[in-house]
Amino acid sequence: MPEITDVAYRPWLSTPIGMDVVDFAELRERGKRREIDLAAPQRPDFHHLIHVAGDAEPLPHVVDFATHLIEPGGWLWVRPGQVHQYAAEPGGALTRSCGAIVIWRPGFVTVDPPLSEAPVLPTRSTARLVDLARQHLFAEHEELGTLTLEDHNRALRMLLAVLLLRLARASPEPPAAALPDGPFARFRAAVERDFTRTHRVADYAAALGYSTRTLTRAALAASGTTAKAYLDARIILEAKRLLVHTDATSADVARHLGFENPGDFNKFFRKHDGRTPLAFRAEARGTTEP
Repeated sequence: MPEITDVAYRPWLSTPIGMDVVDFAELRERGKRREIDLAAPQRPDFHHLIHVAGDAEPLPHVVDFATHLIEPGGWLWVRPGQVHQYAAEPGGALTRSCGAIVIWRPGFVTVDPPLSEAPVLPTRSTARLVDLARQHLFAEHEELGTLTLEDHNRALRMLLAVLLLRLARASPEPPAAALPDGPFARFRAAVERDFTRTHRVADYAAALGYSTRTLTRAALAASGTTAKAYLDARIILEAKRLLVHTDATSADVARHLGFENPGDFNKFFRKHDGRTPLAFRAEARGTTEP
């Protein structure tokens, strides 16, 4: 069973640009050059905004166990740290379809607009405005050398922000936006950093200087779940990634996630998923539980 491949951001021609545009054909070539199996699970440390051309074949794409179908003219945003897989088998959809992927480093755009984790398919006048934003961004990206590098990056940053805002407005039910330095944003960042070390919301509240009640209110407003539910979901997601994409034992996964006792991890996993860790692995892989 393949391991998760961590993928670092490498701009085109090693130019210090904060974002890049890669069409599907170039993506396949880059995968070959870097010896990355695009059909295997990978965890990039940068954003992906995948776009399927309006006259192309739909593209299936797997993000953290959810299979999405990006329709012609549609877009899918994959965040840094998410584990995703292309339909890149020989003769597969990535070969038959066409489109482009915008990639950028975290922080390149100052504020990430609220955008659904499901594919977005703009319609009517919104589709025209989104496509105008796309064309302007792609054209500016091709004009490297006509501005200073600093001005080129500034133009790309502003144009990408416009595209993301237009896509956020095209989403049927975009999630609520969280303040970029508010309680939930800080809690979310702390969870990403420390969820293998502590599973108690009180520890995060103390470290951030908030009460647990404040974190719970902020989490409810931004994600629709309590702070504890958000933290538990993050732990379960990482457990599932490790169980499916690696051959680590259940005890190894428990230790990695900060559980002192494998039995506690089993109880925690069963409470949130309804199955034991090994039963989940067997079902996800289509095998028989040992």
